[in-house]
This record gives sequence, structure tokens and C-alpha cells, in this order.
Amino acid sequence: MKEVLNFAKKNFNSYVDELKDYLRIPSVSTDPKFKNDVNKCADFVVTKLKDAGMKNVKKIKTEGNPLVYGEWLEAKGKPTILIYGHYDVQPADPYELWDNDPFEPVIKDGKIYARGADDNKGQNLIHIKGVEAYLKVHGELPVNVKFLIEGEEEAGGESIEKFIKDKKNKKLLKCDAVLISDTSMYAPNIPTITYGLRGLAYLEVHVTGPNRDLHSGSFGGAINNPANELARMIAKLHDKRNRITIPGFYDDVLKLTKKEKENFASLKFSDKKMAREYGVRELWGEKGYSTLERLWTRPTLDVNGIYGGYTGEGAKTVLPSKAVAKISMRLVPNQDPKKIARMFKKYIKEIAPKSVKVDVIDLHGGRPALIPLNDPYLQAAARATSKVFGRKTVYTREGGSIPIVVDFMEQLKAPVILMGFGLETDDIHSPNEHFPLNNFERGIYSSIHFFDEVAKMK
Repeated sequence: MKEVLNFAKKNFNSYVDELKDYLRIPSVSTDPKFKNDVNKCADFVVTKLKDAGMKNVKKIKTEGNPLVYGEWLEAKGKPTILIYGHYDVQPADPYELWDNDPFEPVIKDGKIYARGADDNKGQNLIHIKGVEAYLKVHGELPVNVKFLIEGEEEAGGESIEKFIKDKKNKKLLKCDAVLISDTSMYAPNIPTITYGLRGLAYLEVHVTGPNRDLHSGSFGGAINNPANELARMIAKLHDKRNRITIPGFYDDVLKLTKKEKENFASLKFSDKKMAREYGVRELWGEKGYSTLERLWTRPTLDVNGIYGGYTGEGAKTVLPSKAVAKISMRLVPNQDPKKIARMFKKYIKEIAPKSVKVDVIDLHGGRPALIPLNDPYLQAAARATSKVFGRKTVYTREGGSIPIVVDFMEQLKAPVILMGFGLETDDIHSPNEHFPLNNFERGIYSSIHFFDEVAKMK
């Protein structure tokens, strides 16, 4: 394995150049005008897998964006690892807040800046290069490897969900464990395995009043203003302890174990440091829980966007016909997104007065995930990252959601290992997204060590 690591180290600069080429493709899945670029990016991934030495590489058509699959299955009697990632990216808007063109990568201060640098092009290229290094040096891998890289993760991931539920595709994807690098390290230079993710229920609330916009002077005080009413309804969704007021919302929430609480305490999280990092005077959240508990193990409800009436330059004294809010609820293990969505719809309509009409639209959702800490593949990943970083790997949960994780666990009956190399400060989904190049490099070495650790498993 030493020769493989040396090969990867010697070729690291060329890997960075390949990452730049990957990042130059504006594969925005949520905007139809980038459709051709999304397909171009899928072709790029096909080429990279072939160049790495993977076999049976193919672009798989779906109702949406294509999936890319590749395999190397010649390690007889050894475990099979399925590596998942996504080649699509978030929109780069607002462009004016970027320091550089979001699709023309720039390296400064040891970081590569571009949309998708961390989420998820940099992180999935890690494993393609790890496989390539092994195959270039030895002509074989110590384990069997499959790749499945999708192009709709940022748009809900409906195509891959349908794909893995198909009986014949379950056979194609059959594996002993799924490896995903789409999460963050706890802090710089601290190797991290994520064992829990929050789920998601995402809805849109439409509050409609009069059948057209009205003059606020002529009708204010007689016709209820949907924007005012939406604000009042939103304000009722939390109580004074910052708990969500939807009846039954917390009924299925699993309690944190004593061992997990001790693990969280050992991480020595600093509230002051986080507040300083994000420019707020103090942190906020549900009373009675630590910040890490609130981030990783407690459900939340947040307004992600709100609009209605006149929002342009200058004044326009209008009483709007409609106001809209996009609301997401991050859920924790044992909570069902569909059940929570039903409860939300029922409650939001109950607190609305008769003077307005309320409609709630489901946008998308995903179930929370929890992986046992004693899983042998999880422990193999912990040993691999510990060797590369030269310190003990820590275990964290994460506040975000990766809906496909639960689908993999249920459909393939395999554990999902979340071995991420990003940082919470990498500004994913925001202007100036970036990825530390030392994490990109150590990620490749960790991938190589992971294959070796799995090969040694009985």
C-alpha cells in the first residue's frame, strides 16, 4: 500500500487540475437552462471512471438526469463497497457576492474556490483517485468497488430513489457497505465519521386573501392582509422556549443515550467561537439542550424564504393578494417526514382565520438516519482516517440531510459509512464555496487506507 500512497502523492497536482476541469462544468440540476451542462458533467464522470480503470462504466438514462455507474469486481472473496456521490451542484446565485467566477476555479490560501468544490465534486473525486492510484500501481484492488454517481441530489434525487428500488438494479448495486463522502469534519485536522443525519420535511405555505392586490389605504383595516397573517401564523410555530408548537411534533423523537451525551461533551464545542464565526451576538435554540444536541439530535422548523406584495425599489402601498413562505423541518431518527408534513398541514390551517385561504404544498422530504457506532465498516473507516490524520477519529452526527442514505440502508441491506472531508466553514450552497486542498489530499489517502482496512476484515 505504501507504493499506492506514494503514487497518489506524486500525482496530486494532476488530480487538482482534474478537479478544476470538473468544477468548470456548471452542472446546476435545479435550473433547466443548465441541462446540457449536467449531461456534459455526467460524460466527464464516465471518462474519469474509465481512466481510473473501472469496468462496465456506463451512463444510465433516467426520467431526470443520468446516473453514472462503474465497477471493478475481481477481488474474489473480498467485500464489495458501493461508493456514492453526486456531480450536480447548487445554483451559484447571487453571482455578485462571489469573489471569482463560481465556475472558474481559483486557488488561494490553500483552498480551491468554485461551486461544487466541497459539495460534492471534490469529495467524490477523492475516491475515484483512490481507486485509480491502486489500479495504476498494482493493476488490482484489495476489495471489490462499485460507483454510483447521480445528477439530481440538489434537486431532490427522485431518479436515483426509483432506480435503487427496482429489483434488477438492487442486484447490480448489491454490496456489503456503502461509502459516502458528503459530510463535514468536526473541525480542521480532526478526522470525523458521521453516524447520524437529520431528515427533512419541506413545504410551501400559500396564504391568499383578496382576489387581487388592493390599495392599502382604501382597503387596509377591512380586508385581511395575507402577508401580515402569514407572519402571525409563522410566529405561532414556536413557543417562548423555542419549542415547535405543532401538537404531537416531538412524540417520536428518540432520547439521546448517556454514551452519546458523553461523546458530545468530549468534543468541547464552543458556543462563543461559533457565534463569532457567523457574526451573531449569541446562539439561539430550544431551551434545555446544548448546541450540539440542538444541531444533531433535536428537530427544527425554519422559514427558508418568504415573499408577497411589492418588494421592488421605492414605495408601492399595496395590500397583497397572496403571501408565500417556504418552510423546512429538520427531523431526527424515528420521525417520519410524511407524518410530520400531515401534522404541519393540519396545524397551519387550524391557526389560520377564516379571512384568508391557506394551501400547503409538499416540496420534498427525506428520512433521518442513524448508523450503529460498532458497525465493522464504520470502524474500518475510523481506523483509515486516524492513520492519515495521525490522531483519533471522532464520531459526530450532522444537522443536514442526505435522503438517499436511508434508501440505501433499506433497499441494499447494507450499512452506510459517512466519511466526509469538508468543513462547516466551506460555504457550501453559498457564495465563495471552497474546499481545503489538504483535505482533498488526505481524503485520497484515507480512501486508499479504507480499502486496505476493509480487505483485512474477516
